[in-house]
Amino acid sequence: MVSSVSRQGRQLQRYTKSGGRLVVGCIPYKFRPGGEGHDKSMEVLVISSPKGNGLLFPKGGWETDETIKEAASREALEEAGVQGNVERKLGRWRYKSRTYDSYYEGIMFPLNVTEELGDWPEMHVRQRKWVTVAEAREGCQHPWMKEALERLVKRLSSSCRRRSSSTTTTIAAS
Repeated sequence: MVSSVSRQGRQLQRYTKSGGRLVVGCIPYKFRPGGEGHDKSMEVLVISSPKGNGLLFPKGGWETDETIKEAASREALEEAGVQGNVERKLGRWRYKSRTYDSYYEGIMFPLNVTEELGDWPEMHVRQRKWVTVAEAREGCQHPWMKEALERLVKRLSSSCRRRSSSTTTTIAAS
């Protein structure tokens, strides 16, 4: 069953040893059929900031009562209304909060989307949109999220090249 309410507050929030907030996020992605033959293109799901400051990927605090992958999955559900398979970590970044005068540590994962919900907890405060990798690069305001996207594209491109199937998968840059 899906909760219709987002978690609020920081009572269970995890922090770094230096006092920075630990933030976990994901890049929801899927492949859509397109082009000629068996060609497929990758799309990523971006969300709007509640403050209207550009596009970003779902992210939020990692809480003490959940694993890191559960946190990434929860953020995708709450903020973007998608569920799927959380894959191997893309990396860890230190970044300055745009709201508070402090540094956070962000950890990003790919989320291979298996379900897109019609109703989700933050649907009235956020918009979601499937875009190409190029559109995500253009619209994302956070350099650390752009770097996570580049790592995902590189990972999926190399795994596609290693597959020895007749299906061609293209990670579209345009």
